Amino acid sequence: MKRRHLIAAAPALAAAAVAGPARAAWTPSRPIEIVAHNGPGSGPDVFARALIAAIEQEKLFAGRIQVANRVGGGGATAMNHVVERRGDAHVISVWTSLWLSLPLVQAEAKAQVGDMTPIARIAIEPALIVVRAESKYTSLKEIVDAAKAQPGTVRQSGGSPTARDALVRQLLMAHSGARWAFVSFPSGGERMAALLGGHVDMMVAEPSEAGEQVRAGKLRVLAQINNTRLPGFPDVPTLREAGFPIKDVVQARGILAPPGIPAEAIAFYEDLFRRLSVSDSWKKYLVDNQFHSAWLGAADTGRFFDEYRNELRAVLQDGGVKVVR
Repeated sequence: MKRRHLIAAAPALAAAAVAGPARAAWTPSRPIEIVAHNGPGSGPDVFARALIAAIEQEKLFAGRIQVANRVGGGGATAMNHVVERRGDAHVISVWTSLWLSLPLVQAEAKAQVGDMTPIARIAIEPALIVVRAESKYTSLKEIVDAAKAQPGTVRQSGGSPTARDALVRQLLMAHSGARWAFVSFPSGGERMAALLGGHVDMMVAEPSEAGEQVRAGKLRVLAQINNTRLPGFPDVPTLREAGFPIKDVVQARGILAPPGIPAEAIAFYEDLFRRLSVSDSWKKYLVDNQFHSAWLGAADTGRFFDEYRNELRAVLQDGGVKVVR
């Protein structure tokens, strides 16, 4: 996938964000439900709540928006819920790469993003590989070497087996020949608690999840999953700099809606999140959480899904994961 499709900070896209569609005629008549596929404290939950907070702060919409955590099935529960709400324009959902990778490896997965209505791509989110501050591991190479010497003894906390943290693990193991355990938890809070409590050795975490613990001196960052070093972590190597030139596992985030919603509702949500993407509150959130702005509207998000799915299929295959679609 070409990088220009991933980091939407180019002037043309910026101009499109400013111009945008005309204000939609449809408006919600009851509270909007925004679905997050993991529990409170997880990346999707935190992202959904940040969207709501910025919309409220910028006074972009006067109605009520509430998060609905639909946990289970590695993300399938949330995806099925959105598809089953066909025609309901008062339901939207945050999506991540998981929504595209899950159907690629699960033949029984009923819902796919192609069954839903794309609204927007909003951000690209880097990630960090972190350990406890007192961990004996001071580099990613030390962890990989330990996992090669004693397979299965190193433990990584994570979410769904098809989420970004699991994909990075698969690629690192395929590249190095090391083997370590993956312990899945339903929420980001549980994954972090397992790491801080010493029940696992490492975690792939979003900067928004790990940043506070890093600043408090409870976590140490060993590597960052990004093409270049993030401003907040100038002394931490990227995976390539750390000696692991694996594929870049991009974590994109945005908004989907159920199938069959009115065109006017699509226009309403596209316009709402376009205005959010250029607001001061959202720009500050991106900087504070080390995100990349990556706005795409509804039509371009649909095209991005097609490219992104092919890229994720290649990542899974490179990591030795069997794909079924």
